[in-house]
Amino acid sequence: MLLRLAASALATTVIAGAALPALAQTATPVAASQAARFEQDRQSILAMAGDYRVRFEFDETTAFLEGYEPREPTRSGGHEIVRVIADTGTFISLQHTLVAEHGGEVMIIKHWRQDWAYEPQTVLTYTGPDTWALTQVADADRAGAWSQTVWQTDDSPRYGGVGRWDYANGVASWEARTWRPLARRDATRSPPYDRYDGLNRHVLTPAGWVHEQDNFKLRQGDDGLETVVHEFGVNTYTRFNEYNVAAGDAYWTATADYWAVVRRRWDEAIIAGAGTLHVDEEAEWGSEVSEALMTLADRIQSGEIATDIAIDEATRIIAEETGQGG
Repeated sequence: MLLRLAASALATTVIAGAALPALAQTATPVAASQAARFEQDRQSILAMAGDYRVRFEFDETTAFLEGYEPREPTRSGGHEIVRVIADTGTFISLQHTLVAEHGGEVMIIKHWRQDWAYEPQTVLTYTGPDTWALTQVADADRAGAWSQTVWQTDDSPRYGGVGRWDYANGVASWEARTWRPLARRDATRSPPYDRYDGLNRHVLTPAGWVHEQDNFKLRQGDDGLETVVHEFGVNTYTRFNEYNVAAGDAYWTATADYWAVVRRRWDEAIIAGAGTLHVDEEAEWGSEVSEALMTLADRIQSGEIATDIAIDEATRIIAEETGQGG
């Protein structure tokens, strides 16, 4: 009975796309007066697809915990392709894939995914260590708004928020405040904080787009959450295709069917949990099952394993991780 009720409650919610009937989006009718703005929003989201040189920059600025010294700035970068893997009109999914070269060898790393849903009834949010939940969106917050749900490299959840695209002064931007689990750059250091309370902002530029992050890094104190330090981050996506773009697309062609089922398995786990999900995390990979799921995809691409066999193994791994294993 619980599972049937959960599936019914989620019937109008997008989580990882229209892969499952129970999770298919029920589109909010777009009135004629709203149609132009709705299409403008859609084109802003779709504009983030493409081939890019990426620069990641993070600076801890101000400490709020006595004795804490802000860490040295972190800088990294690379090449990344962003592809539209679903577009139903009111739902758009963008998959990021890193393309790197080392010693003359091209390495492909499936990166994060961002799903956008128009006027969503719920959004999957991070609620604390290792835990996510579907959160109801108030009618006033839904009107004309888009949710962005971000998923980790293995398609397990990361964070979600709701906001509206804004076009003031000729600049297209979207922002929302969300809780997020620690990124690898911090988690591997065993810092005194365990989550971010961050404002995420996406802004289109003439050369591509930027993802700005205004983060307060928090820890659980005796009397509630405490701010340890503030951080500002900016990820800059500059259009550039003078790298092995084809290798990234070839990876996705080889593994797309596998990842489509992996997304469905995470959806099923959320339904089975009546809208909540617990996934144990570790510093290096994110979720504890990420390395195993990513390795299966690599083996598909190299021809070491058939897609159907990899899918069976991934199904078992996710079921066990989410407490559904028999």
